[in-house]
Amino acid sequence: MRYGIYLVPAAIVLTLGSLACKPPKTAEEIKAETQAAFNEGLQAFKDGKARETNPYATAKDAKAIPHKIQGWNDGWDKGAADKAAADKAAADQAAADRAAAEAKAAADAKAAAEEAARKAAEAEKAAAFRKAADAALVSIHFDYDKSEIKEKDRAILQGISDFMKAFPAAKLEIEGHCDERGTNEYNLALGNKRAAAALAYLKTLGVDEARFTTISYGKEKPLCTEAKEACWSQNRRGEFKLK
Repeated sequence: MRYGIYLVPAAIVLTLGSLACKPPKTAEEIKAETQAAFNEGLQAFKDGKARETNPYATAKDAKAIPHKIQGWNDGWDKGAADKAAADKAAADQAAADRAAAEAKAAADAKAAAEEAARKAAEAEKAAAFRKAADAALVSIHFDYDKSEIKEKDRAILQGISDFMKAFPAAKLEIEGHCDERGTNEYNLALGNKRAAAALAYLKTLGVDEARFTTISYGKEKPLCTEAKEACWSQNRRGEFKLK
């Protein structure tokens, strides 16, 4: 029994010895533990935890697990870097979107201003055209049963010629009209002669014939219906209408 007192201490020594002789971790084990700690640190950042909460840094065996400490910190830092990059990308995209929107708004405003200016110019041009037409397109008149151009109406036809030259796109229809006397057939023929006479005179003033058409209304469209010369003289006319 004298040796019995050594049994317990000996067991303790053997146990401590086995612990002291525990084999070191392999590189693969350290790598796996580092990766696990990295994942924990990354998740900790996503959960809103501070970097100072690294549980491995405050562990009792912290000195023995520097790889876990570093892995956790690297994971947390990775999460922070990813978020910073995502935030910057979002901010850059927002800035780009704002710049694009501002550029589009400026382009739209410019286009609208140009369109308004174009329409204003067109309206001004149209108004000038209408004013010139109203001034130039005056009716001429004919003697009874005649289709010759009167001397006093030549100035009117010159004005029409000047208008046509000033506005090359303008086209006219020349209407021949008669007073109520005579048959419909006779007056339609006479109206044609009067319209043709006006066209022939305008041709002599240098206006292209292709810009005119002629039509006769005979006595169908009188301006005055009283059976007297004052009315008949108004109805024996040539009118010029824009096409």
